[in-house]
Amino acid sequence: MSKTVMLANPRGFCAGVDRAIAIVERALELYGAPIYVRHEVVHNRFVVDGLKSKGAIFIEDLADVPRGATLIYSAHGVPLSVRAEAEALGLTVYDATCPLVTKVHVEVKRMHKAGMDIIMIGHAGHPEVEGTMGQAESGMYLVESVADVATLDVARPDALAYVSQTTLSVDETRDIIAALKVRFPAISSPKKDDICYATQNRQDAVKELAAQCDVVIVVGSPNSSNSNRLREVAALRGVDAYMVDNADLLDEAWFAGKRSVGVTAGASAPEVLVEAVVERIRSFGAGEVTELPGVVESTTFALPPGLRESKTP
Repeated sequence: MSKTVMLANPRGFCAGVDRAIAIVERALELYGAPIYVRHEVVHNRFVVDGLKSKGAIFIEDLADVPRGATLIYSAHGVPLSVRAEAEALGLTVYDATCPLVTKVHVEVKRMHKAGMDIIMIGHAGHPEVEGTMGQAESGMYLVESVADVATLDVARPDALAYVSQTTLSVDETRDIIAALKVRFPAISSPKKDDICYATQNRQDAVKELAAQCDVVIVVGSPNSSNSNRLREVAALRGVDAYMVDNADLLDEAWFAGKRSVGVTAGASAPEVLVEAVVERIRSFGAGEVTELPGVVESTTFALPPGLRESKTP
């Protein structure tokens, strides 16, 4: 019997990713190459390679940026120290930080100003975590799991607040928050949940996909947090789940004996990669392709003021 392919909805690009890519493309259009970008603007190899081909140069250290050059911060955000360094170097800066990450930065500053120490729920080494924890000079703690909460040693347990990385597993974060509230009953919450709408929607969609499929394929790059979480969410529901950067990485053996194949994509993965994955799966014997109903996303984020206008002659 022919396999059926089901597409999760929503999937792929979110508003923050759309905006970040558009910022780099618009800066290249207005100012020409090279445009320097601190860290991969979004975590997708195909997107980054495409921008490199247009003249974007991705760097980690601002020492690699010539004085007076144009610099763009990635969608993941940067610590205050990086902003200060860019200003000292006289760089023209455009900020592609996702506005939902910026919201968390504002929350950290507010909490810190109110005299609280702050626990960040997130993954060590991820640029979003480094950027968010770099919004306060001191008093920041990182937890990655419920187990971390049990061993956490804080200086002021009665003056604590927490924030979260925006791309975490919704379910896992809920468990960590519950553990924090048991361990530190006086802990303060953010004004609004930090897990972004796109993360929530894509995880809800992949749960629905996993309920109807024998195997789930997530299109996303290995360093994409939200893509990794989608694969984990599907696997936790008892189906085989794999993450691939592109269609060439699919293994025909994954689909042997499977009647329904689910496909989704992380928030930084473009639809063209999804289309290629679907075509590859069809070459393995899949027939009908259907798209599941889902939340319609209408969120958009404006470009920074300096990139909205046409360049004057």
